[in-house]
Amino acid sequence: MELKFSANAYVPFVSVENMIRLVKHIGPRKFMAELADIIEADFKRWELFDKTPRLASHSDVGVIELMPTSDGESYGFKYVNGHPKNANEGLQTVTAFGLLARVDTGYPILLTEMTLLTALRTAAMSGLVGRHLAPKGADTMAMIGNGAQSEFQCLAFAEICGIKNVRLYDTDPEATKKCAQNLIKAGINVVSCTSPEESMEGAQIITTCTADKRNATILTGNMVGDGVHINAIGGDCPGKTEISTDVIKRSDVFVEFPPQTRIEGDIQQLPDDYPITELWQVMRGDAPGRTSDSQITMFDSVGFAVEDFSALNYVHAKIKDTDFYDNLDMLADPSNPRNLYGMFKY
Repeated sequence: MELKFSANAYVPFVSVENMIRLVKHIGPRKFMAELADIIEADFKRWELFDKTPRLASHSDVGVIELMPTSDGESYGFKYVNGHPKNANEGLQTVTAFGLLARVDTGYPILLTEMTLLTALRTAAMSGLVGRHLAPKGADTMAMIGNGAQSEFQCLAFAEICGIKNVRLYDTDPEATKKCAQNLIKAGINVVSCTSPEESMEGAQIITTCTADKRNATILTGNMVGDGVHINAIGGDCPGKTEISTDVIKRSDVFVEFPPQTRIEGDIQQLPDDYPITELWQVMRGDAPGRTSDSQITMFDSVGFAVEDFSALNYVHAKIKDTDFYDNLDMLADPSNPRNLYGMFKY
């Protein structure tokens, strides 16, 4: 007898191939801009979410993490790794997948790749924060670290913040060449630079996105002038930082979730009571963001589960009535819920 599955047994699954199709259908820049709006809407209802630092399993070569949260109606989590040594082995530094479920039944409603989606949501979050903190009229960004995330950052800032020029630098000239070639048709003026200092000439926004713990100080005090916005996204685990304490102390620091950022972000270098501002407060108008032309603002980005929750819900909504997913027979759901063993009779 053929085994038949109930409708509840099937969970929409977005593969890498279908994620690529979905993003190309929407357009990467529009995708990130729309996702930024979803993230902002979720940050504005911050108090509804379960909030906990991600659960990390560290090893000598990297970290594997789980990032869960819920708003009381839906529950989402992401599995993600960070292995900087992978790049030298022909592997991705970061890979991920995620799941979204209903709180009232516990049944999953989406399973998706999140390697690509994490890159998109990381850049969307950067652009969103830039919209609140970058100097008005900013048109030039230094992009220091030209690895897998760099193009996404440049495109997000172009779409969300109106950046027209990006100045690229990486210790590996081939990485800079790759990034520049990928951005040629993006409508952004690209300048390849040979030093961090050169990349920051005329830049009102400085994005640092490096992967290697050995380069623990990318920005030092004499490199950063007044009035810039620093988008620090490479320091994201204990012992991995990019920004010198001199620069941090000159900046007003904005974070996602303090208990996590104080462990993983650049502010791990400073005392636990170092003053910071939570971004949800800025987005709701409860705390000031940029207040003067001379102010240095710094987003100490480590990534937080609410952003992934937003991304999961965005994708779940976007695949409705499309063919950008496959139905995966993921749940054992017999007609008699008390007769699970009976499914083996088929």
